[in-house]
Amino acid sequence: MCMYACEHDGIPTAWHMVHLGSRAAGGAGLVIAEASAVAPEGRISGNDAGIWSTEQADAWAPIVEFGRSMGAVMGIQLAHAGRKAGTMRPYAKDIAHPGGWPNVGPTDVPFRDGMTTPSALTLDDIQRVKAEFVNSARLAEDAKFNFIEIHGAHGYLLHQFYSPLSNTRTDEYGGDFNGRTRLIREIAAELRPIVSGILAVRISASDWVEGGWTVEDSVALSLVLKGLGVDLVDCSSGGATPDAQIPYGPGYQLPFAEKIRREAGIATAAVGAITEFDQAEAIVASGQADVVLLGREYLRKPYWALDAARALGATVPLPGPYSYLG
Repeated sequence: MCMYACEHDGIPTAWHMVHLGSRAAGGAGLVIAEASAVAPEGRISGNDAGIWSTEQADAWAPIVEFGRSMGAVMGIQLAHAGRKAGTMRPYAKDIAHPGGWPNVGPTDVPFRDGMTTPSALTLDDIQRVKAEFVNSARLAEDAKFNFIEIHGAHGYLLHQFYSPLSNTRTDEYGGDFNGRTRLIREIAAELRPIVSGILAVRISASDWVEGGWTVEDSVALSLVLKGLGVDLVDCSSGGATPDAQIPYGPGYQLPFAEKIRREAGIATAAVGAITEFDQAEAIVASGQADVVLLGREYLRKPYWALDAARALGATVPLPGPYSYLG
């Protein structure tokens, strides 16, 4: 969940220590830091976190160390917003980072009217983007993250490339399925030897628009990612266009995780409007997904996992200062 809370050059702050550390102390098995840009121009807003410099990696390191000391697996999303970059954060509009820097995409078509017109990436530009993901993965390793996720969902750059709604290129990075998925496949292949822990890929499993990316496409991509050594596919959806009709409701994206797990034979994470203890437990117990990830509910309830353990009769080790709670 993006916090838009960095004050300078994408460097995480005390906010991130408290925000992420409280979830680790609260029993979460996996804590994933927000989508962190692989390059300055890849930030959604000027207040986004980054992982393109050693100064950022050094600031992430104590946060990771604390989270791991609480028993959590600590993860980070490597992201590039593409044509969605350069906006203002969605709160506190009177800020020092108004956005508006030039952004990029597979073509020069903006996400919607009124947004910055992107520059279409050249083949040399694409190689630079790949190198930026590689650099960020190495920095994340230096910071001791043990779960690294390639953010390829929600209409950001990698999703912009594989969705036929946003990629109308005619070169080797466009056209058919193989061309449109080439960038995300090449990045996954280059990151696998670098990442010592879990390598995950977050995808939008459906564009929810006729003629767009489908769950069948997602199964096909997941099969390829599995062959490249990706450990888990994080199954979100939407974001390619502003006019998608998404049937939001409890567990509305769960069928994607279930289908991809079953047909591609790869571990999946279920996300989206999962809030109840029994709901989350049933998803894993029934084999619909291997992992349940919570976003907004964890913003509301940092100690959700401890409450879930108590409700479900499980035992979760408590941090020493909380151990008297039993």
